Parts: sequence; C-alpha cells; structure tokens
Amino acid sequence: MYFVEVILPLSLAKTFTYSISETEFHYIKIGMRLAVPFGKSKIYTALAIQTHQNQPTLYDAKEIHQILDEIPVVNEIQIAHWQWIASYYMCAIGDVYRGAMPSALLLESETIISKKTNEFIDESKLSDDEFLIYQALLQQSSLKVQDIMSILNKKNIFPVVQKLIDKNILVLQEEILETYKPKLIRYIRLHSKYESNQGLSELLETLKSANKQKEIILRYFQLIASNKTRGEAERSGAKPIAVKKLIEAAESTMAIVKALIDKEIFEEYYIQEDRINFQGKMKEESLKLSEAQGNAFEEIKNNFDSKEVCLLHGVTSSGKTEIYIKLIEDYIAIGKQVLYLLPEIALTTQLVERLREYFGNKVAVFHSKFNNNERVEVWKQVMENSEKSQIVIGARSALFLPFSNLGLIIVDEEHEQTFKQQDPSPRYHARDAAIVLANSHKAKVLLGSATPSIETYFNAQSGKYGLVEISERFGNVMMPDIELVDLKDKYFRKKMSGHFSDTLIEEITTALSLGEQVILFQNRRGFSPVVECMTCGHVPQCQQCDVSLTYHKHKNQLRCHYCGYSMANPTSCHACSSPHLTTKGFGTEQIQQELVALFPDTKIGRMDQDTTRGKFGFEKIIDSFKNREIDVLVGTQMLAKGLDFDNVSLVGIMNADNMLYHPDFRAFERSFQMMTQVSGRSGRSEKRGKVIIQTYNPNHNTIQQVTNNDYVGMYKEQLYERQIYKYPPYFRLVKLTLKHRDFEKLKEGAMWLYQVMQQNLNLPVLGPEEPSISRIRNEYIRTIMVKIPQNHSLQGTKKTIRKMLDSFDSVSQFRVIKVAVNVDFY
Repeated sequence: MYFVEVILPLSLAKTFTYSISETEFHYIKIGMRLAVPFGKSKIYTALAIQTHQNQPTLYDAKEIHQILDEIPVVNEIQIAHWQWIASYYMCAIGDVYRGAMPSALLLESETIISKKTNEFIDESKLSDDEFLIYQALLQQSSLKVQDIMSILNKKNIFPVVQKLIDKNILVLQEEILETYKPKLIRYIRLHSKYESNQGLSELLETLKSANKQKEIILRYFQLIASNKTRGEAERSGAKPIAVKKLIEAAESTMAIVKALIDKEIFEEYYIQEDRINFQGKMKEESLKLSEAQGNAFEEIKNNFDSKEVCLLHGVTSSGKTEIYIKLIEDYIAIGKQVLYLLPEIALTTQLVERLREYFGNKVAVFHSKFNNNERVEVWKQVMENSEKSQIVIGARSALFLPFSNLGLIIVDEEHEQTFKQQDPSPRYHARDAAIVLANSHKAKVLLGSATPSIETYFNAQSGKYGLVEISERFGNVMMPDIELVDLKDKYFRKKMSGHFSDTLIEEITTALSLGEQVILFQNRRGFSPVVECMTCGHVPQCQQCDVSLTYHKHKNQLRCHYCGYSMANPTSCHACSSPHLTTKGFGTEQIQQELVALFPDTKIGRMDQDTTRGKFGFEKIIDSFKNREIDVLVGTQMLAKGLDFDNVSLVGIMNADNMLYHPDFRAFERSFQMMTQVSGRSGRSEKRGKVIIQTYNPNHNTIQQVTNNDYVGMYKEQLYERQIYKYPPYFRLVKLTLKHRDFEKLKEGAMWLYQVMQQNLNLPVLGPEEPSISRIRNEYIRTIMVKIPQNHSLQGTKKTIRKMLDSFDSVSQFRVIKVAVNVDFY
C-alpha cells in the first residue's frame, strides 16, 4: 500500500494522508500539486510533501483524483520555510500554503449545477425562485452557485437549490478547473504562394478594386521592410508582424484582415508571450559610487565574510539604492538570484525603472496588484531560474517564490510596519522570515533604512548583525532645514488659513514661484474623520464597528475605513433633525480643497488609498509628479517611503501630533521614523530642502529629535523605556485577539483564557483588554498579551500557549469564539 502526505489550502494545522497506486508512488515528487477529495464532495488542490507506506490509523485514506503537475511547482526549501513560518507564527500550515501560492495555481472545485435530462417537469408546481433557476437552465446547460445568486438576487440560495434536487430536477457535480492560461499574441504572414515576384503581381491584380485590403497589404510590406532596415535578418528570421500592430499602422479594422485571411492571402499564427516584458534601453556606462558609498560598499562585503545579516544605516538620500545595485551586480555575475523586498507597491513602481536601466530584462516584479496570470508567470520563471527573473522586486509576498539559487536578499526600509502581515493568517514578518529563508539558501541579507527599527539597531549594536553607517547625503547635499510651527500660537494670533499657517503658505508660495515642487503630508485620508451635530452633539457611527464615519466630500458620503460601510452624507442630524452639522478634524481631501482655494492656478495631486486603486494607480500619480505635471502633492504615509523626486524643495507636515498620541508602545518610534522619512523627500538635489512641521507641542522630545536628526538620541530614550516596561527588544510579544458577536460570551471566554494563562505561565500576561476600537464588522474584540523575556524558551512557551488554546477550544461554549495569534506583534 502506498500513500502520499499532503497540505490542503485550508486553515488546518495538520497534513493529510491519501492513498496512491505504485505507479503514482514512483511518479509523484515532493512539491507537485494533486487534486484530492475532501469532505463529502469538495475537491481541493493539495501539495505533496512526502510519499510513504504508513497507513493512517485514525481514518481510511481516500484515493487522490489526479496529479496536476509534470514537475514540482514548489521546492523542498520552500516547504521547510513554510513549516518554520507555521511553527514560529503559530498558524496552520494550510494558511501558509494558501497565502504563498498564486491563487491561479490553487484550483478549488466550483459547484456546477445542471438540469437532469429526460425528466418530465410540471412547471406549475415550481415556486417563483425555482422557476427562475429552471428557466435559466433551459437557456444554458449549467450554472455556477455565483450565477444563481445573481439570478435570484439573494445570497442564501441553497434551500431553493436543495428543493429542486429533492424534486429530481437538478443535479450537482464538482469539477476542477485550471485557471492559468498563457498569453498568446496573434501574428500574421503572407501566404507562401504569394512570396515570388510573380505571386505579388497576381496579388495586386486580385485586389485592384479592394482599396482597403490593398492598403493593408502595402502597409504590411512597409512594416517588413522597416524591420529589415533595422538589421533584423531576412524574411525567414524577420520580426513577426502582430495583427494589432498592422491594424494600428494601416488605421484599419479586424474585419478587413479577416477577409484577407479568408481569401488565403494572409495566414494567421500565435506565439506565446510573457505578460510582463521590459521595453526600453539599458544604460551602457557602469555605476560610479561616491567615496562614502564606496566605503560603505566595501564595509558591507567585509561584514558578509563573518556575518549573515548586515544593517546599512544611511541618512535619507545618502544613495543606498546605488549600493544595492552594485551588490546585485556582484551576485548576478556569479549566477545567483537576488530578492529585493520593498514595503509598499508605490516604491516598486519607481525602483523597477531604475533597476531595469542597469539590468534590463533580468528584473521580475511580484506583488498583489498583478493579476493571477502575471503572478503565475513570474512564479514559473523563478522556478526555472530563468534569466528574466534573476532579480525579483516585490512586496512581502515575493518571499514565497520558488527560489532555488538565492544569493542575496535586500530588505529596503526594513523598519516599515507593512512588512508585518496583520490579516489574514499567516501573520509573518517579512524581514524576519527573509533572514530565516536566506539561512536555508546560505545567502546573505542586507537591511537598509535611514531610521532602523529599534530591534534591528539593537541587534546591530550587540554584534548579532553587521553595521555600516553613512552620515552624509549623496553629492554632499545638505540635510533639509527643519522649522517647527507652533499651531497654538498661530491660532491665537489668527495667522491660520484653514489648516495652513502663514509660515507654510509663504514657503509654498516661494517654492512654486521658483518652479519647485511641494509635498504635504497628512496621515489620514478622506475629508474629515467626524461629522457632528451642533445642536445635540450626535456623531454618525458605523453600524457594524465602534468608529465614527469619515466624511468623503468627493463622493458626498460617510464611509467606515474598517468595514467599508457607507451612507449618503446626511443633510440633517439623525438624532434631533437639526440642519446644523459641522465637520471636525481633517484628511488629505480637505487639504487638497483648501490648497485649491489658496493657490487656484496650481496643479494639485493627491496620493492615498482612495486615489491609487487599480493596477496602475501608483504609476499614474508618481509619473505625473516626476514629469512635473503636478506642483503640490498631498498624501498619506505612502509618500514617506523611499520615493525620489529631485525637484521637491519643500515638505510640509500638516499635524505632527496625531501620530504621537496613539495608544501603542511604538508610537514615538513610528512618529520619528515617519517624520524623518517624509522630511527626507525634500532637497534631494543641489539646493538645500526645507521642512515645515506644524504642531501644538513643539517642545516634545520626539519632535525635537526629528528636528536635530538625532536617531541615536531617540534610540537610547526608547530603549530605556522598553527595558523598564518589558517590551521588545528585551521581551518577545505574543498577542491573542478574541472575537465574537455575543459581548457577554466573549467577555466570559476571554476571562477564562486569561486566568488559565496567568496560572500556567510564569510570565507577565496582560488583559483581557478592550482595544481602542472594540467592535469591527459586528464582532466584539478582546486582546490578551503575553510577554516572554529573551532568556526564556520561546518555543516552549508557544507550545504551552498552544495547549491552552486547544483546551479553550474543547470547552463547548467557547468553541465559537475566534482566536487569532499574533507572534512578534508589530
């Protein structure tokens, strides 16, 4: 008897055993996908991780349905890495598998519903809903569950379907579909019988009266000739002519081309093409490093001789990217793959252009704005170690690609919190997981940042990581001049126009008059976070979450930024019907509107989650700002990360205080990082830049540290506090989040779990606490925090916590409470 051990793409912690034949046993390799039955009638794409002959004792092994691959699509290093993620971050291996694979490679059975044939049906006995489904099935042979939902315009369709099955009218079948399709480009060539000169004269004679067809033929010859003049070989090897290109060149239509194909004058054929292709010129000259960059480059290489991880701490605009490019050159010269991780999709846009100037088509990109087919193509290129993907740039999900020959991982802006996945599971930290992955490949890791996270800098100071510092900007450009504006004083002296102080308005006017660009930062989107009734004080709240609704003026609606609930902006108060409503607080939309009033002739752009939806949302805004089509760019934290604009001379931070007072032990560290990074966008070429920080609290320690660019001062102060209050890097944090719709049941369950943990763990356990937003999507939330000191066994503690969660799950009344575990909570 032969068996295969598989991972299923479901939130299940264990693997499952399926029965296979002897032939399959010898054919199946680790990392191949198999279609397997699971449950009563579902089929899933499972991943083979082991073949063996040990029969399962708890259940009878079902047979697999089919083998989906000829070669493995996942390698053994990946599987080992996924198992480490599942173990370290306390999540199910099925979650990691589902999160790691492009969803086009995870086929799920679609329930197909079709009508039974040769059955007499009495239509008068059908209800309205049943009749609608029956009618639809007369029009087409089968329907999917999704189709029936749209026909009946309701979500709960299963009772209706079940009645039709009971009446012997419908039949269900499960079928599995391969969703990835290669991209085929349609090309055209002249039929072989017209290739001779005699054939051509015959052809022109045939088309004498068909002017439009003749025009296309002539245009075809022009395109062939222009290809040849560019030195692209004889006809046999000439560049193929795409149908789309021919139609554009001749300003014609597909119908005329089709007529020529029908007459056997043209032949059509298809060539498979990659969806993501580099078009452009590579720079011929090699990159020259400045003295400071050259020294840092040599130091990094020396550090790599003795250490696996090195931190490059360089001030903003010190030219870290050029050092990365030099390092990448070294690694691809010896045939190694390089992974370049970035925290934000907006950054990949700019960086891909820069890297492709040096490496051409060796750069592949992988992130969630790509569609399924594009992601599968990159996956396959990386798996084949293709030259097209020697360098992979991507957000955190690129970590899961099937590298087989990884030499270097660069984690740029390593301090960014977006490297930590919050929801759904696996809640991994890409920086830490990258270090473990590099270790499996015997590769090196370079962490880069102008404001490293306290944990990373602590590891570098204690000698665990190498440390290389650059304290000057590239080209000896001076650090920006930072000026604080006291909002209390400005409001008192009536020197404010909306949310702009007279100082900021003067500086914007000066910059614009010199033809320079301005960035304004406000870390909140929308127009205003609160709409309040002046009569009774009522504030519209989200129906499903404990938050006020944010006013979006552009759509004239109130929106919840947690669950997406929206309603039309009320004209009168819902509580007392008073028409006197006012908005409080401000977001990027309001800043943009005030700018339009203050600077009517200026082009103003906005970059936040509302304006960057869609695949090319970031590119459009970044390109138009870079091409100087936008004078002032207003944005949220997307602007703070590593973007490089050489004409920006002024950065304005609209309100520094709303970042400082978050109920979070990292609030001061994050505020320092955010303000320093935003400030770093200013004055990146010859002229010294200026930064205006508007605040009600100019003497706050963190704001003073930003003004003096004093990273070490901030680090020491935060380290001292972290040690007293038992936070990272001295303690590891494991946060448990409990959610349920019933407030009392959740309260009782959270208290039970907390008491069990306090009795069994000889560690600080905090909670059960209501977070600042204690209800999201109609689910109440409670959190419990466990603090584990560095000298304590992390793995042992996690095992104990896992046992307690299992016993919590075995209590019948608590089984319905969802528990999410977040290790190294960020």
